[in-house]
Amino acid sequence: MPVAPLRIAHRGMPRRLRENTLPSIAEALAHGAQGIELDVHATADGMVVVHHDAWTAEGLEIARTKWNELRRDTLGGISIPTLASVCELVGDRAELFVEIKGAAIEEPVLRVLGGHSGPKAIHSFDHAMIGRIPKLDPTIRLGLLFEEQVADVGAMLAAHGARDAWPHHSLADARMIDEVHALEGRVIVWTVNAPRDVRRVAALGVDGICTDDVTLLDDR
Repeated sequence: MPVAPLRIAHRGMPRRLRENTLPSIAEALAHGAQGIELDVHATADGMVVVHHDAWTAEGLEIARTKWNELRRDTLGGISIPTLASVCELVGDRAELFVEIKGAAIEEPVLRVLGGHSGPKAIHSFDHAMIGRIPKLDPTIRLGLLFEEQVADVGAMLAAHGARDAWPHHSLADARMIDEVHALEGRVIVWTVNAPRDVRRVAALGVDGICTDDVTLLDDR
């Protein structure tokens, strides 16, 4: 009997509340998210924060801004959260999927995640950075994001010490899933927001579906 894919909230519930914020993540958890996917950068003084872009809406470059200044940058009265605050909110209620977007910030990210007792994993489009992490922490689960066809996904994962494949949902097929499962890895697709796409990837046997609204998965 096939196992239902993980319901992974993409940056919380951005269709309802501002993405990558504590209210958005809390909303996703309240609606049954089994995983929370989010993006991280680090400030000039090393605070790991949850934000999609390298720049804020107010025009601050996160990597060149200290945390005391960045924390005053709010939009609609909601401030940028730290990764530590998200870890505290999520706890062991869902798996935490951390996409590293900031350049060469794997060490501070690992320090924060080291204090998180719930299930967690790291993924990124920066495959070279993912490849450095096993030397720092060989225990944490790793994944590779990609949005173009890859000839041998299993070989790509093995070359970087990763177990999870994160393809755009349009790339997922039975061959890819077999390759990854042969390595005891997972295929987690993004970002799936149309019911027909949900049905297609679920039928293929993907391990997780990343979506902007986890309630879409209720009627698959």
